[in-house]
Amino acid sequence: MLTISEVLIALAVFLLIMQFFKLQRVRKQLPPGPIPLPVFGTLIQLNFQFNRDLLMKVAKIHGNIFTLWFGWAPVIVLNGYQAVKDGMTTYPEDVSGRLVSPFFRAMAKGKGIMLATGHTWKQQRRFALRTLRNLGLGKRGLEHRVQEEAHYLVAFFASMKGKPLDPSFPLVHSVSNVICAVVFGHRFSREDESFHELIRATEHLFKFGGSFIHHLYEIFPWLMCRLPGPHKKALSCYEVLSSFTRREIRMHTEHGIPDEPQDFIDFYLAHIEKSRDEPRSTYNEDNMVYSINDLFLGGSETTSTTLNWGLLYMVANPDVQEKVQRELDAVLSPSQLICYEDRKDLPYTNAVVHEVQRFSNIISVGMPRVCVRNTTLLGFPLKKGTIVLPNIASSLYDPEHWETPRQFNPGHFLDKDGNFVSQEAFLPFSVGHRVCLGEHLARTELFIFFASLLRAFTFRLPEGVTQINTEPILGGTLQPHPYRVCAIPR
Repeated sequence: MLTISEVLIALAVFLLIMQFFKLQRVRKQLPPGPIPLPVFGTLIQLNFQFNRDLLMKVAKIHGNIFTLWFGWAPVIVLNGYQAVKDGMTTYPEDVSGRLVSPFFRAMAKGKGIMLATGHTWKQQRRFALRTLRNLGLGKRGLEHRVQEEAHYLVAFFASMKGKPLDPSFPLVHSVSNVICAVVFGHRFSREDESFHELIRATEHLFKFGGSFIHHLYEIFPWLMCRLPGPHKKALSCYEVLSSFTRREIRMHTEHGIPDEPQDFIDFYLAHIEKSRDEPRSTYNEDNMVYSINDLFLGGSETTSTTLNWGLLYMVANPDVQEKVQRELDAVLSPSQLICYEDRKDLPYTNAVVHEVQRFSNIISVGMPRVCVRNTTLLGFPLKKGTIVLPNIASSLYDPEHWETPRQFNPGHFLDKDGNFVSQEAFLPFSVGHRVCLGEHLARTELFIFFASLLRAFTFRLPEGVTQINTEPILGGTLQPHPYRVCAIPR
């Protein structure tokens, strides 16, 4: 006679076997990939890891479109420039949904821009693009903000008088102040403690992204939300950002909406009033808060991290640094304000900035998309709701499009005569309907900040330091290991 526990074990084994065979039937209709197992999917075969290099290794076995399984859910991965580009642009509307995973739902509740989907995403993104243009995106008005922050940054480095410093905070402070001026209407001083707290919170969020605990939360949200751990700290850090934003909104509300809006909050408050009677309007304070959070997170961490890598690469490649400085000295006068248009007369500097973006490749894996309707992706029929993951990093390291993909080489963006050339596989801002809406601002910031620093200083390692670690720290963005550098006035 079987005991109750033996019956339950037998039943569980039977159900797992049935689920295994069901997975194999479904698997035949999807792109190839590792064999999925019940509960764990393909996580065991991946050693519970998930990063760009691992995805590129899987692609060598299964091809540039393959399927991974997270539990019961299939994820279609696109690898390499051609697969990413074709997959995201052939039917861009079909793959414009956003996977609002358990952790991101707990964090942003499906609101805002970056972590929203459907009608909410369309309205919020359209409004943000229009408002950023009204505030000077792509025009000299916003470029002036970047030049102003570049001036403050150069002044801070000069105040160190060549002594060793960690450049990470000055960089993120200056870059963040550009988006703060756009969104909040003012900048923050280097001594503002509430702004320091905001920066620390955003840094912690990005470090948590992509961690083992983060992946665990996405697989077992019903368990993790009841347990203490780093995920609770990450969620509290996002709340720090939300509270900061709500405080700024409250200050704007108390002063009233001006006749001529001066910043993003002014425009949004005015639009809430204007659209109050629209039945499908998503314009409300919550969506305003989460949209501003998205602009701040997307407009600060990624650009400052890229600049941080840029200074490290200059220290590691002094010949490249010297060549940039020679070009800057030959083209620009010492007191001349650096403009984004100057990149056309500075092809080598422009190539170096692009190569810093390509080689640092700071986004470990692109944000997942979701099919909003039944569609066909590179010849494979996919059902509505299927998750699609474009491995953006693989495009930037694609050996079919880059001569030395794993080496820092500004020549990737130069022709034989030294003229700058664009490269189609250069997709650091993603591609398709979900392309980064702050792309132009980020390009402007990277060029002006980088050129301003290299014109004013030569960057060297502190005395006695000989080792340079150029391996990244894995996280939501790939950060360089903390380092100190001497900014020697030129």
